[in-house]
Amino acid sequence: MEKAQLKSRMKNLLMFLPNMVVLCARLMVDSRVPRVERALFAAAIIYAIIPFDFIPDMIPFVGQIDDLFLISLTLLRLIDRTDDIIVREHWRGGGDIVQLAESAATLAPLLMPRRISRVLLSRVKPTAEGSGLLVNASKFEPLMVEVPERQKPDREEGREEARAAPQAKSA
Repeated sequence: MEKAQLKSRMKNLLMFLPNMVVLCARLMVDSRVPRVERALFAAAIIYAIIPFDFIPDMIPFVGQIDDLFLISLTLLRLIDRTDDIIVREHWRGGGDIVQLAESAATLAPLLMPRRISRVLLSRVKPTAEGSGLLVNASKFEPLMVEVPERQKPDREEGREEARAAPQAKSA
């Protein structure tokens, strides 16, 4: 897709940003939405409202892309972990919210600095039982990756092996 066509599609998607913020507010107070997801919606709303974020909102067009991207990822995460019926119930905008969120999550990283999109994607992981919507949205490698710590017994076993090796040589 050429850059001009990509920008045109993104401008159309940005028209849905106010409705998506309202959708997040509605989902935030719905008791069917898990508590963690409600907290993420609150954070997404704050991120969209505050003008100083990764890409300041004072920069026309580009400043709103990261807001739309984060809200889309949050919506896709909820759909992936629960059901799209809850999201569709609260949607008051035009079109299908699931397709809009998928489109925004796919197109936004192409118009944003790669590092910013990786930071926003760093904690979003699709679930095994989920719908797989986040697989397409998370094409980029995350910038921050959590590395699990080794378990303590493994370390002790390694030390015991190291102690046993000198004793075997001396015998």
